[in-house]
Amino acid sequence: MYSISVAAEVTGVNPQMLRIYEQKGLLEPHRTEGGTRRYSTRELERIGEIASLLAAGLNLAGVAQVLLLRAENLELRREIEHLRRKPPSST
Repeated sequence: MYSISVAAEVTGVNPQMLRIYEQKGLLEPHRTEGGTRRYSTRELERIGEIASLLAAGLNLAGVAQVLLLRAENLELRREIEHLRRKPPSST
């Protein structure tokens, strides 16, 4: 788990932008009992995804839509894979 300052340094995204990403629902860092943000390696990867989408010209609303569609796509792929592994019913 990384503090906001370390996450900012590693990703090249300033702490204020990380707070905005959280405010917009793009990130959900863990909070300590004292309320300090802690970022996992997966969240650092997500920050990289967000930065790439922003660099490609999307705004934050567009980034949110892309991330939502990616999550839905992943869920559908998992469901398809599950159905493919399921034995055929004998009806």
